Amino acid sequence: MKLSKEFMVYLALLALVAILPLVGAYPVFVMKVMCFALFACAFNLLIGFTGLLSFGHAAFLGGAAYAAGHALKFWGVSTEVGLLVGLVSGAGLGFVMGALAIRRSGIYFSMITLALAQMLFFFFLQAPFTGGEDGLQSVPRGKFLGLVDLSSDLSLYYVVLGIFVLSFLLIYRTSTRRSARC
Repeated sequence: MKLSKEFMVYLALLALVAILPLVGAYPVFVMKVMCFALFACAFNLLIGFTGLLSFGHAAFLGGAAYAAGHALKFWGVSTEVGLLVGLVSGAGLGFVMGALAIRRSGIYFSMITLALAQMLFFFFLQAPFTGGEDGLQSVPRGKFLGLVDLSSDLSLYYVVLGIFVLSFLLIYRTSTRRSARC
C-alpha cells in the first residue's frame, strides 16, 4: 500500500503535535491553538467551499462553550454529556442563525451574521448565568469516558488532540468529497 505525500505530511504533523508537551511546550497553550485551528478550518470550509463570508460564526464557538461549561459546573453532568450539550447548543444556534441569514448573500449575509453574533455577545455578557465579563470560573474537568482523569493538563491535552484529529478528519473528508463531485 503506497501512502500519499499529503498523508505522510499529516502523519508527521500529528507526531510532532503528540510530542510537543513532552519536549517542553505548554499544553494549555497548544490546546488553545488546536481549538482555534479547528475554528479556522470551519471558517475555511464555509468561505472556501460555499463562498459565504460569515462575520458571526464565532457565536457558535462561544455559545457552545458557555453551554458546555454551564452544564458541567451547575448541572453537574459528566464530561461527555457536557460536550454533547455544547455540540447541540452550537448546532441549534447555527440552525437558528442560519435560517435567518441564509436567504441573503454577499454583504447582506455577512452583516446579518455579524448583527446576530453581536446580539448573542451582549446577551451572554449581561446574562447572570455566564459570569458577565469574568466568564465562567472553575469549570470542573471531570473524567473522560470514566477512565481518563482530566485534572492533569497532559491527559486533557491528549483527549483534546484526539477530538481535534477526529474533527479535522471530518472537515477534510467533507471538503474532499465536495471537491471530488465538482
